[in-house]
Amino acid sequence: MIVIGVDTHKGSHALSAVDEGTGRVRGSREIKADDAGHLAAVRWGRGLDEERVWAIEDCRHVSRRFEQALLAAGERVIRVAPKMMGASRRGERERGKSDEIDAQAVARAVVKDGVDRFPAAYLDERAMEIRLISDHREDLVRERTRMQNRLRWHLLELCPELEAKLPPGALSNLRQLERLDRRLRRLAPSMRLRIAREELAHVRALTRQAKELERELLGLISAYRPRLLQEQGCGTLTAALLIGRTAGAQRFRSDACFGRQSGTAPIPCSTGQRTQHRLDPGGDRQLNRAMHTIAITRAHHDPATREYLARKRAEGKTDKGALRSLKRYLARHFWRLLSEPPLAEHTDTEPERSAIPPRPAPRRKIDKTIKGDAPVPMVCIS
Repeated sequence: MIVIGVDTHKGSHALSAVDEGTGRVRGSREIKADDAGHLAAVRWGRGLDEERVWAIEDCRHVSRRFEQALLAAGERVIRVAPKMMGASRRGERERGKSDEIDAQAVARAVVKDGVDRFPAAYLDERAMEIRLISDHREDLVRERTRMQNRLRWHLLELCPELEAKLPPGALSNLRQLERLDRRLRRLAPSMRLRIAREELAHVRALTRQAKELERELLGLISAYRPRLLQEQGCGTLTAALLIGRTAGAQRFRSDACFGRQSGTAPIPCSTGQRTQHRLDPGGDRQLNRAMHTIAITRAHHDPATREYLARKRAEGKTDKGALRSLKRYLARHFWRLLSEPPLAEHTDTEPERSAIPPRPAPRRKIDKTIKGDAPVPMVCIS
């Protein structure tokens, strides 16, 4: 079998095929990052070996289209983290850096650790839609936060008493924003006031957009994986993070692999008579954030979770160690939920004409007083 390493860029991709058994380079080439280049890459890979796997550097903003083309062609695709490619390149005897060297480093990282230890690429269009909307909403919220900070400085210059009386979260509440706008209208006109009101209007528009996107996410998740919303501590935004960042639980061999991806897998740091584990700083940090949100919410509001944490503390774990155990348990639980088949996508399509029974003609009343032969049918002239 060969491993084809791919170093991805915006305009081109570098490919390098490495034999899994010997580590020998079987061939290298560069393709354009377009449909014709993707087709040429598939043909080139099929000509090298019947048994092959594509190892793509996991930079999905530039590698997603190539990854989708390979999956559509029936190829096996795995994802390699950029830091693993860098470590593999630093361990080689050949010095320097180029796209071809990077592609070989991606392939050799897979040859060294084994194909089965890397997450497989999985094409889930509905999860991708949820992630795109979730990421777009996060961008809008970050932009709103920057605008709110600038607005507060202008309010401090215009009317310090007004800025001091703003309750927490007032600049994210539509009613409070409307009330603030009415108060600003009473101030004397100035350039600072004009800018502050424009920023206030921008904050209101961003708040409306964020709320609309959250409602859209709720509808998509309810139609795709409604069981997530029934879990305590897993609201709409947290469920969107879980679905979008997991990108298909089928690409993980086990819950342990999912735990590694979510940053909840324990890392041993034992020495001598002391046996303990520490926090895993790796994995997808957004997925880890979702796990942390669920864990903290359950620790405060769920009696069963509080009993679990108390039992872990009784075993000798610290508060942080007990929380890490809880996150690992939650990763196992949510991996099982995400591995269940999703609900079928609902389509509002009309049935075929052949499936619609013909509508019976209305029956006419028979006049029994009329006697004689039936009339001759008229010929229809078209």
